[in-house]
Amino acid sequence: MTLRVGVVGGGQLARMMIAPAVEIGIELSVLAEQEGMAAKLAATAVGDYHDAQTVLDFARGVDVLTFDHEHVPQPVLRALVDAGVAVHPGPDALQYAQDKLAMRARLDELGMPQPDWAAVSDVAQLQAFLDDHGGRAVVKTPRGGYDGKGVRVVSAATEAENWFAALAEDAHGGALLAEELVDFRRELSQQVARRPSGQVMAYPVVETVQRDGVCAEVIAPAPHISARLAEVAGQVGVGIAEGLEVTGMLAVEMFETTDDRVLVNELAMRPHNSGHWSQDGAVTGQFEQHLRAVLDLPLGDPSPRQAWAVMVNILGGPAEGTIDARFAEVMAEHPDIKIHTYGKDPRPGRKVGHVNAVGDDLDDVAYDARAAAAFFAD
Repeated sequence: MTLRVGVVGGGQLARMMIAPAVEIGIELSVLAEQEGMAAKLAATAVGDYHDAQTVLDFARGVDVLTFDHEHVPQPVLRALVDAGVAVHPGPDALQYAQDKLAMRARLDELGMPQPDWAAVSDVAQLQAFLDDHGGRAVVKTPRGGYDGKGVRVVSAATEAENWFAALAEDAHGGALLAEELVDFRRELSQQVARRPSGQVMAYPVVETVQRDGVCAEVIAPAPHISARLAEVAGQVGVGIAEGLEVTGMLAVEMFETTDDRVLVNELAMRPHNSGHWSQDGAVTGQFEQHLRAVLDLPLGDPSPRQAWAVMVNILGGPAEGTIDARFAEVMAEHPDIKIHTYGKDPRPGRKVGHVNAVGDDLDDVAYDARAAAAFFAD
């Protein structure tokens, strides 16, 4: 009997689930937000994921429901569970990817390493936090931020006044998240897959390079990382996956501090940009692994195929023409790299694709990936 997976959200993550689904005989359906989205090849429905009935109607045709993003409201998720739909990850886990304040509080309960933090409801509370943390801090909106949005580094509480004003106008009220400004050496990401019956697999910890708040590159595994630090990162990732009962792929974004610690920054409960390298660099890529996990199938081997893999995002794309028009030139110059595009129109700063390179020499691999990605920008 064919297994059927439904994906809510028609973005590039859903798009990249299509190929592994076909390869292992899974029937994939997508509920897209609008026509013509990245995952249009598998889009069987178009509708508003905020509407419970729309999502319930879509879910009737699948065995398992999963997600391209974490924005489906909790009442919709609860309605799905109440109707007997297999939802992975479920609402009890997803709440911690949807609300950063809830995440911080729960990670404290689990004893996970993280920056000092506080919920601040007004300028006075934020100023008190700043005074206690050297006069600078990171302020985040608890919900909805991504790729650097909803994040500010502030030196005075008044720099967040407009966010506090928005909270005051919100019927639900709430608070902002204030975090210490961490003195970190680099950013890491630890990916873990967990299936409902409990099996867990951890990928190698990777280094992520951010530019303007957006992931630009990923190096797998993280270079020059000590065996102990890699072990700790893996333990943290597995501990969070098990503690929150995440099902599917989990990405734990971390800081490697200048005093050789790892601190949890954020969580993503889905395939993640920091795992795109695995499509061509791991025995089992993250998109196949996610499908296996949500269907409670045995997980695949996450080991690297070669010593190094480098992923470079294609950000923005060409100012004129299409990405596809440049394929031949890129392929001719860099025959070993793999190109993955998302079917999106070029736009400054937009993630429109990525390239992967793998090999035994990190300098050569990084050069190939960066040079290939540069072909797609003007």
